[in-house]
Amino acid sequence: MIRLRRSSKPVFLQNKTGKADAKSVWIGGDHPVAVQSMTTTDTADSEKTLEQIYALAMEGCEIVRVTVKDASDAAGLPAIVHRSPVPVVADIHFDHRMALAAIDAGVAKLRLNPGNIRDYAKTKEVVEAAKARGIPIRIGVNMGSLAPDLEKTLGHTAAAMVESALRHVTILEELGHTDIVISLKAHEVIATVEAYRLMDRRLRERNTPYALHLGITEAGLLRDGTVKSSIGLGILLFEGIGDTIRVSLAADPVEEVPVCWAILKSLGLREKGFEITACPSCGRAEISVLELGRSVEAIAKEYTAPVKVAVMGCVVNGPGESKMADVGVAGGKGKGAIYRAGELVGTFPEAELLDALRLEIERVIAEKYPDYAEPR
Repeated sequence: MIRLRRSSKPVFLQNKTGKADAKSVWIGGDHPVAVQSMTTTDTADSEKTLEQIYALAMEGCEIVRVTVKDASDAAGLPAIVHRSPVPVVADIHFDHRMALAAIDAGVAKLRLNPGNIRDYAKTKEVVEAAKARGIPIRIGVNMGSLAPDLEKTLGHTAAAMVESALRHVTILEELGHTDIVISLKAHEVIATVEAYRLMDRRLRERNTPYALHLGITEAGLLRDGTVKSSIGLGILLFEGIGDTIRVSLAADPVEEVPVCWAILKSLGLREKGFEITACPSCGRAEISVLELGRSVEAIAKEYTAPVKVAVMGCVVNGPGESKMADVGVAGGKGKGAIYRAGELVGTFPEAELLDALRLEIERVIAEKYPDYAEPR
């Protein structure tokens, strides 16, 4: 059972476009853990960036971050913010002018460490502008971006990350801005977990329960990055820590989103799309479980309902596994069986099996998940 989720101050995200139907997302409070990612396109190319944002949104990404490193990126922001189907976060580092441009463009949130601006008047100008437009700020400290003095005294440790982040938080608090989200990322799983645990304790002590953005930075390529992120984020989410997540992969960002959802679904924190269980196959299998599973995945992409599907290679485990799923399919020589909650629906020739499975899935959706009745 998931431990009681930590109490956190909710933060509201919505692009400031004036559009009544602009998508909004809450981070923290009693709201579901939000899924986010970051574009890899040149933000100056608004069309390419929007193309990627729409692809991310189609996969279930709820918040998208874009880099704003220079004036050309800033120039592309207004069109992106106006047309984006999800809230846009502007990633700012040292230049306060880029932060002001992002605020003017109407972004939903800034990713900004105010201490990095290194000029109090400029920092104040940015923070006051963000406050005036109701724009939250995420403090993001990575193991590679520690305050130099803390790096010297505390080393590359979880404690150094936490203290670095709290310095930035204090600046915002002194300027009256408390719509804050905090992230503490390292490429090492244990260091990241220790940092978030420590930050949770420190925020409790300060009575400032800011929302936490989870991630393992520089997690790696698709396979290793998925494993590291799943372990690190899974530990923290199981402990009730975390309000929004990003799986950072050295891959197409669209690959990140299904991993986020898989982590959340495996912990029972969110429901979206099919949950497919499949046997690891063995000598009893009379059909390619891999091919059958991939065929079911292809069907799954057409629906958003949280249907549980069991894919089995033979009839030995088919009925039992199907009892724990909405629909089960078990392959055989030239034919296959379909089950509904463990009960046999029918046996079908291999050529008709997937069509029969799709029909049974649609019946399940209509009966059990009527709010998801329309395909994508």
